[in-house]
Amino acid sequence: MNKNKVVLAYSGGLDTSVILKWLEIEHDLEVIAVCIDVGQDEDFLGVKNKALSTGASKVYIVDVKEEFVTDYIFPTLKSGAVYEDEYLLGTSFARPLIAKKLVEIAEEEGAVAIAHGATGKGNDQVRFEATIKALNPYLKIIAPWREWDLKSREDCIDYAVNHNIPVPVTKEKIYSRDQNLWHLSHEGGNLEDPWNEHDEDMYLMSVKPSCAPDKPTYIEIDFEKGIPVAVDGIKYSPANIIYKLNDLGGANGVGIIDIVENRLVGMKSRGVYETPGGTILYSAHKALEKLVLDRSTLSFKKIASEKYAQLVYDGLWFTALKEAIDKFVDSTQELVTGTVKLKLYKGSCRVVGTKSPYSLYREDFVTFGEDDVYNQKDAEGFINLFSLPLTIRAMMKKKSDKKEKHVI
Repeated sequence: MNKNKVVLAYSGGLDTSVILKWLEIEHDLEVIAVCIDVGQDEDFLGVKNKALSTGASKVYIVDVKEEFVTDYIFPTLKSGAVYEDEYLLGTSFARPLIAKKLVEIAEEEGAVAIAHGATGKGNDQVRFEATIKALNPYLKIIAPWREWDLKSREDCIDYAVNHNIPVPVTKEKIYSRDQNLWHLSHEGGNLEDPWNEHDEDMYLMSVKPSCAPDKPTYIEIDFEKGIPVAVDGIKYSPANIIYKLNDLGGANGVGIIDIVENRLVGMKSRGVYETPGGTILYSAHKALEKLVLDRSTLSFKKIASEKYAQLVYDGLWFTALKEAIDKFVDSTQELVTGTVKLKLYKGSCRVVGTKSPYSLYREDFVTFGEDDVYNQKDAEGFINLFSLPLTIRAMMKKKSDKKEKHVI
């Protein structure tokens, strides 16, 4: 008798290694392990062999790095979306893509369910499951952290030991990490107390800012319609431009943040994020927009950016509202073409120059000298009209004050 199939989002880490065996033992399911390559630093052959040795009937290793950058990172970059003013959404926009691939493979394999290792306290459970429901609502979802008797990662380590499953963590080194080509996050361990200063030895993508070179690094990034296409005059593929900027930013300690954020499920969490290339791109893109977009568009786009960040963070990638905002954002990016020069130095990333054929900045217009388009005498009439509500309010207040004095 054939067993029902389940597709498991598999990384080879502690949680998913234990889950694979647990699905086989507790649910009597045939487990198909799926590892989505979004740029994490991983031995994928080792991951495949580990999954097979742990009990998987089949293993998929799917390289989606270029799709990740083109269809998920760049749209978010163009929108300017930043969650709670700091978080550049590295885990958030990777989850919808991973879930999309899980659905595609589940449909191809005739699986009845998809399983994931997200905890019942985190955001990822929502991101995975909202995407699955948006793409195929008939697939069952299995979330072991909401079902099993294991209460902690220490319990998972004990389970792994009891079932001879090798895992890459110990009870002494227990940071929970998520990595893709955009960022690396660190949670858990001593970070769970927000009073503790984080240990800079945890960095994997970046050097400590204090150990960065004493000489600044200058770079230039070319954009076409809001999308980065070249660094220092050399064109790269979408994924490779991220890798290039990660190397430059990481070498200068750029893009490290330590934040307490509001999770979707209603609690706060603390994480340390390394996003070297992303930090550089956000700084450059924002500066170029300021050069080519008018005041009203910039102002309204900021409102759209905040909503976009919320949608992405909450796992609502495949929604009508996000599609509508994408169309607005794309229309704003038609003229976001040009070059941005940045200075990287000991953890800082500073824009030092911008240029564009569509620049709205004109030196001959802003000069204090005479020009052909601006008559300074016209400012008097403009100010009179602009401040008319203030003038009327003041006149009415004066009139009211006189009446009160007369009554007294």
